[in-house]
Amino acid sequence: MVDLTTKDERHQARQQRLKQQVDDKINAAQQERGLVLVITGNGKGKSTSGFGMIARAVGHGQQCGVGQFIKGTWDCGERNLLQQHGVIFSVMATGFTWETQNKAADTLAAQATWADCKAMLADNTLDVVLLDELTYMVTYDYIDLDEIINAIDARPSQQTVIITGRAAHRRLIDIADTVSEVRNVKHAFEQGIKARKGIDW
Repeated sequence: MVDLTTKDERHQARQQRLKQQVDDKINAAQQERGLVLVITGNGKGKSTSGFGMIARAVGHGQQCGVGQFIKGTWDCGERNLLQQHGVIFSVMATGFTWETQNKAADTLAAQATWADCKAMLADNTLDVVLLDELTYMVTYDYIDLDEIINAIDARPSQQTVIITGRAAHRRLIDIADTVSEVRNVKHAFEQGIKARKGIDW
């Protein structure tokens, strides 16, 4: 028969050690500043995660801005909701680049949205700025990487920036405080299932 008292005591000792480790990390974290977060990888959920953080910030009464690249022409459930709560949006007018197949038009649209994003990154009233699908703009050379990094580096010290998209450039990863990679295990679309409103967009 298992001695439950001994088992409970061992569990309590493990949890006390874990609590001490967590408490030590909390006590060591003394910096107060905005963060740079990169959410990248081939899996579904990068934009969803970014918008989740915007929703969380709005729930805490913070001011937020969003620049949307690539998916601009789609109906967007997140935008429909968050604009009602004062979130500023700038949307790339051309949408998916494989639909337009026009590099010149896409570059102009990207640059127009980026100009709005630079203004957001310079705005000390904004607590959080989401640059959704920005990584593609770097990959396609629509926006200069040095310009992006300089704007992020020069932002107000308490402003947090979230960057989403596949294949994040190494330099974006290097400047980030937190990087998460979303891995694709299975995706319904690859099984011939249509994208669903409220789930995929």
